Amino acid sequence: MKYLEWEENVPEVIRADALWKMKVYRLSLFLSDICWEDVSKLVKDARTKSLSDQLYRSVGSICANIEEGYSKQGAKDRARFYEYALGSARESRGWFYRGLHVLGSAVFDHRSWILTEIIKLLLTIVPAERGSLLHEDSPEYLVAATFDQEVPF
Repeated sequence: MKYLEWEENVPEVIRADALWKMKVYRLSLFLSDICWEDVSKLVKDARTKSLSDQLYRSVGSICANIEEGYSKQGAKDRARFYEYALGSARESRGWFYRGLHVLGSAVFDHRSWILTEIIKLLLTIVPAERGSLLHEDSPEYLVAATFDQEVPF
C-alpha cells in the first residue's frame, strides 16, 4: 500500500486529533499498519514465530510512546517518551533485519527506510523537547522534505 492511499483511508477521528500533525506519528502509524502483513508472514515460519511477536510489539511501541509522550504536560516527560519511541524504532529496524530471510530484501529496504525517517525525526524532536543535545556519536541525519516522495525501491 502506498502512503498517500493509506493516509486517505485513516479514520477521521484519528486524523482530526492534533497528534496527526506530527509527521513522525503518521509514519509510525503507517508502519504499524503495513507491518501486519510482515508479521503474518513471519509467524508462519517456525524459525521466525517469536521474531514476529517481537517485531509487532516494537513497531507498535513507536506509535504508543509518541501518543503517550504527546499527551504529557512537561517537555522533559514528552522527551522521555519520544526517546522510548526512538529506542523502539531502532529495535524494530533490527527485527526487520533478522526477518530478512523470510520477508525479502525489498520489504526490509522499504521498512528500514521508513524507520530511518522516523529515527531522523525523533533525533530532531527529542533535543528540542529536552532543551539539550543528545549525546550520540553518529553522522548527521537529514530529514526528507516530504514523505510523499517516491521511495527508490
